[in-house]
Amino acid sequence: MTTDSWIFLAVMIVEIVNVCLLLGLLHVYWGNYKKVKSEFSIGLLFFASVFLLKSILFIIGIIVWTSGVDTPMSSGERGVPGLFLLNIVEMVALAILFKITWT
Repeated sequence: MTTDSWIFLAVMIVEIVNVCLLLGLLHVYWGNYKKVKSEFSIGLLFFASVFLLKSILFIIGIIVWTSGVDTPMSSGERGVPGLFLLNIVEMVALAILFKITWT
């Protein structure tokens, strides 16, 4: 395996762990929401859900990028829109967290 292959493997493992952690957080937040029924709990559910979406999109992007399929978002500078989309999703998640923390 090349160095790039090891790096992509490491990235995928970390992102899969992130998905597992986010699923665990969603489970805890859902349990808290059922008990408390607060807006803060709903905000945490949205926050974790958006980050989960980001992680899933990232995994799909890495798979497409490493598969050799030539898509508008798979290589070089053309991959920037995909990264930009992931940054937008992350910004939305952080904005949700900021809003529920501020109130």
